[in-house]
Amino acid sequence: MRLKGKTALITGSSRGIGREIALRFAREGADVAVNYNGSVEAAEAVAGTIRAEGRRAVVVQADVGRTDECEKLVAEAWQALGPIDILVNNAGMEIRAPFVEVTEADFDAVLGTNLKGTFFTTQAVVRRWLKGERAGRIVNISSVHEELSFPGHATYCAAKGAIRMLTRDLAAELGGHGITVNAIAPGAIATDINRDVTEDPRARAGLLARIPLKRIGTPADVAGIAVLLASDDAAYVTGSTYFVDGGMTWFHEE
Repeated sequence: MRLKGKTALITGSSRGIGREIALRFAREGADVAVNYNGSVEAAEAVAGTIRAEGRRAVVVQADVGRTDECEKLVAEAWQALGPIDILVNNAGMEIRAPFVEVTEADFDAVLGTNLKGTFFTTQAVVRRWLKGERAGRIVNISSVHEELSFPGHATYCAAKGAIRMLTRDLAAELGGHGITVNAIAPGAIATDINRDVTEDPRARAGLLARIPLKRIGTPADVAGIAVLLASDDAAYVTGSTYFVDGGMTWFHEE
């Protein structure tokens, strides 16, 4: 078990990619703080499965788009499970709208959850690591849209592009303290956020035509890379983004 004896905090882990990462971490030996914003039932179900694996789990509600709740989340997780060794910034959202119709509320919601949440949750954890002279692992869940344009999703692309640079900057700033910072950029993954595409036959066919591996990814595809980056197998890896997209980002055909 590659994460035996470790404790992880995973934001947005009541469903989708975050849920799968939480469950995979538990199978690899980690205790897990499960964060949710909306559904306590879903979060408790994840925690129950983790406990069935023989690991400890705590459920913490927090809206990471609010800085005070980022601090509350980390404080409660730390108090319940002890020092956190691994932080996975997974919580995210998108709002589809033509650029000229994006409202300030849309902008604040998307940038708040995707970027501000990552920034200030990380800050709350790193402050504790530095105070205790502890090393740690940070894994940011980005998107292929840190690299690929996505018309109708300007706010989402802006947030994920910022995550790319934040990952690199923090890797440089925190490396001397034994803290690694990496990112995962998922492509088309079968989750609720893109169900309208993956479950529509015509849209799905068009999407598959742009993916060299010719399949939609699964949350488990992302969780496997998250385990690697959180483990000692990646002890000399920092500032990197791993594209989990079936080859879509770099595919071009004429």
